[in-house]
Amino acid sequence: MAIKKVRTEYDNPIYVETERKLNEIGKGMCLAKWTQVTLQLQTGHNHSCHHPRTHKINTKEIARNPSALHNTQYKKLRRREMLTGKRPEECDYCWNVEDNSNRFSDRVFKSTEAWSKPHFDEITNLDWRADYNPRYVEVAFSNACNFKCSYCAPAFSTTWMEEIKKHGAYPTTDKFNSLEYNKVEDKMPIPIRDTNPYKDAFWKWWPDLYQDLHTFRITGGEPMLANDTWKVLDYILEQKEPNKNLSLAINSNLGIPDNLVDKMIDKLKRIEDEDRVKELIIFTSVDTWGEQAEYIRNGLEFNKFWDNMDKMLSSLDRAVVTIMSTFNALSVPNYDKLLQGVHDLKMKHASQDRYWNSALFLDSSYLRFPHHQTVQVLPREWDSKILQHAQYADYLALPLFQKKYVGYSDIEIQKITRIYDWAKSTDEEKVLQQRYNFGKYFQEHDKRRGTDFCKTFPELEDFYRYCLEIKL
Repeated sequence: MAIKKVRTEYDNPIYVETERKLNEIGKGMCLAKWTQVTLQLQTGHNHSCHHPRTHKINTKEIARNPSALHNTQYKKLRRREMLTGKRPEECDYCWNVEDNSNRFSDRVFKSTEAWSKPHFDEITNLDWRADYNPRYVEVAFSNACNFKCSYCAPAFSTTWMEEIKKHGAYPTTDKFNSLEYNKVEDKMPIPIRDTNPYKDAFWKWWPDLYQDLHTFRITGGEPMLANDTWKVLDYILEQKEPNKNLSLAINSNLGIPDNLVDKMIDKLKRIEDEDRVKELIIFTSVDTWGEQAEYIRNGLEFNKFWDNMDKMLSSLDRAVVTIMSTFNALSVPNYDKLLQGVHDLKMKHASQDRYWNSALFLDSSYLRFPHHQTVQVLPREWDSKILQHAQYADYLALPLFQKKYVGYSDIEIQKITRIYDWAKSTDEEKVLQQRYNFGKYFQEHDKRRGTDFCKTFPELEDFYRYCLEIKL
């Protein structure tokens, strides 16, 4: 079965016009340097747009000016480059796209977003030294987390940090999750009970920031284990004049204790019923089905997770749940079961009262790091299985509500197709070391965590044993 071709973003005249306007300022111009920021308050790092490396926030700057969490001197110099026709070196992801294809880069897409485009004239007429409140803010308050996902890291999980401090890095060629990297990059998380100047600055800035926000997304760690997350929700509930244009998004692994799930639902229900935000999105994660999903996301109780997601959708009439599925080598055998399960929840909870009609979205993005867990390490005969998953999602694409989808949308289907395209582009000569690391990593994983790779993934047992026999 062939997957239907869809109109792509590259045909859209809106992007053509945005690119033209940006290039009139300079061919390195991107509004995201002003309008978007990700704050990692546990390490004191930030970046605007997710492509550049994060950079350290200067504590002396935020002591004078809390908005320097975003408006760092470093970032202002990059803005000056953009306003004077230069291309900041840190934005090379976009320059590589623009110089090697006829496609639009992400600087065009991000500058066209609703949290960027309306502010074009305001931003381009600013002095580069001026402070600017971002419209899209993603923030991690801490690395507190009760999961140890196989591809995660100590900077984002306290349970990972505990394991690495006890056992050290994994015995892969790149010493996976060695703390030396965090130390070199100045990314050692501030202990949760210690004073954190970055969080202090955030709360000083927050009352001024709140009213300007288009989108506010809380991530982690596990955000519901951070007191600051509850502080944000209470602040929104207490405002006499709430920001009703706000899109509020919260990440959660939905594997937290029952009392916290109920507390979360209660506060979000009040926010929803009192129309205190424009849109409410819950982001959660799962990468395949059942016990295989539990193996990947160590700490996950799959049935409890699924029940909590169902409970969330049953309790919140307008909210949307997005599953961020990090598609990796271990996702491939049983992803079709996840596709069917998600489809069943889509059917159960679809409603025209919801913000997007559909209750649930499956965002399948391929894992890029660590390399030894990507789909590219698998033998190429597994590529056809990924294509079958895309075809199955296409089969389940049932339109409803005037071209809205209760089944899978074109975007959801095409994301899986892109994973297939990426998988089959593997350079076999470069993958041997990563297959060696695959074996070493999961052998150590079973030893440390009491898991059993071959029992959990019988479909991959032959490949796993082959990896263990590789000599470098």
